[in-house]
Amino acid sequence: MAKVAFLGLGVMGYPMAGHLVAKGHDVTVYNRTPTKMQAWSQAHGGATAATPGAAAKDADYVLVCVGNDDDVRSVVLGEYGAIGAMKTGAILVDHTTASAELAVELAGHAQRQGLGFVDAPVSGGQTGAENGALTVMCGGEQAVFDQAEPILLAYASTVRLLGPTGSGQLAKMVNQICIAGVLQGLAEGINFAQRAGLDVPALVEVISQGAAGSWQMNNRATTMAEDQFDFGFAVDWMRKDLGICLATANKLKARLPLTALVDQFYADVQDAGGQRWDTSSLISRLRSAQ
Repeated sequence: MAKVAFLGLGVMGYPMAGHLVAKGHDVTVYNRTPTKMQAWSQAHGGATAATPGAAAKDADYVLVCVGNDDDVRSVVLGEYGAIGAMKTGAILVDHTTASAELAVELAGHAQRQGLGFVDAPVSGGQTGAENGALTVMCGGEQAVFDQAEPILLAYASTVRLLGPTGSGQLAKMVNQICIAGVLQGLAEGINFAQRAGLDVPALVEVISQGAAGSWQMNNRATTMAEDQFDFGFAVDWMRKDLGICLATANKLKARLPLTALVDQFYADVQDAGGQRWDTSSLISRLRSAQ
């Protein structure tokens, strides 16, 4: 069992850190909101720390799951940040959905200090985190990944090294690009079905068994039809992710016309007050246009 620091107790990090304790690891957490740390400690029995550096001191693995590039830099590289307190040979794993450029930056800092680094964004949402069934897309060196993999499997069903540093973040971009297109198609299909007077649950039961089937259909079609969006992955976070995708595509000269369009549709949802709604709320703008 390992000594682990977990930085960030959001909707994903909170259950992920709990799974580590359940697997027998010695876990210390840090979160900017102390009350959340205390609640987590009472629920799971792990320790808390006042700063990222205090959490990371003597840890074998430091796992980060925060909001964006700037948040990662703050807890890892900022004053009282984790990286300055980490012991030689420890491994830093960033689960945040962030830029590939940040992954390269962090890997450079880690190498200079004798640390390992893996960029490891996750997919599966809050439900996947709570059930310990996340998919983790990794970038980094094989030897470092091999050390980190058993730790990540505490809360994941699939952990895969996809290439050198930054490959995990690039893979997560592909994941979000695909999700955006599927959700828009599903929103249009459900809206069409309702306008046509079809029985949506019966329809979904049938078409989900064929080529139209997807995770989004299985898990979001019913709530879409019922206008339930107060759960899941927030529109604000999806727009952050799609912004990373579009910026990276511009550098790669890769065209993302559908992704750019869906990103603007999400902007419409934000303007309608849906910043914290689930990404399946794309259907709301179709209804408001009728």
